[in-house]
Amino acid sequence: MSNDSRITILLADDHALVRSGVRAYLDVQPDMQVVAEAGSGDEAVRLAGEHAPDVALMDLIMPGSDGVEATRRLRNVSPRTQVIVLTSYHDDAHIFPAIKAGALSYLLKDLNPAELADAVRKAARGESVLHPRVATRLVRDIRAEREQPSNLFAELTDREFEVLRLIADGRSNAQIAAALVLSEKTVKGYVSNVLEKLRLADRTQAAVLAWREGLVRRNEGAA
Repeated sequence: MSNDSRITILLADDHALVRSGVRAYLDVQPDMQVVAEAGSGDEAVRLAGEHAPDVALMDLIMPGSDGVEATRRLRNVSPRTQVIVLTSYHDDAHIFPAIKAGALSYLLKDLNPAELADAVRKAARGESVLHPRVATRLVRDIRAEREQPSNLFAELTDREFEVLRLIADGRSNAQIAAALVLSEKTVKGYVSNVLEKLRLADRTQAAVLAWREGLVRRNEGAA
C-alpha cells in the first residue's frame, strides 16, 4: 500500500462511463484512492509504470493491447500491482489466458459495489477472489485435465498441430509461414487458435507444453 495506508488503484476500461461510476464509488471509501484511469491496454501499462498502484482493475476488451496482454505487460513494469479482471466475459477463452497472464482475481461486472470494494481490499493483501461462475469453470478444467492427461491436443486441427510443432522448434511466424507456404497473417491466426484452445498466454508457454508432452524431441532436426 501507499505511505498514507490507502489502497492505490488504477482503473482500465475503454468506457468512460464505467470508469466514472467505479471511481465515484471507490473514491468515497476511506481506505482507497484511484490514482489513474486508462482507456486502453497500452495506457494502462504506461500509467502502472508511473504510479505503481496497489491494485489495477482491468477490463479485457480494449483498444490496442487487450486486457490479457496488458495484464502481462503491467505485471512486468509494476510487479507489486495486483490485477483484478473486471469484465462481462466468463468463457474459457478469456478466463484462462487472463489468469495465466498474472491476474489475481476475476470478477464479472454484475457484482455489486460492496463486493468490488471487498475484492480490492483482498487483492491489496494478495488474496484472490473469483466470481462463482469463473471458479466453477476453473475447477471443471482442472478435473478434466486430471481425467484426460493424454488428450491435451485433441481440439487442435492438423494444421494447428503442425504450427505448434514449429513454435516449439523456435520458429517465428515468418519462418512458419515460409515452411508451410502460408501468409504471415494466416499463421498469426493459427497461433492465436492454438493459444486459445490450449488456454495458454503466449507462444513460450506453448513451446514449453509441446516439449513437456514430447511433441518435439531434441533429436528432431528443423523441418
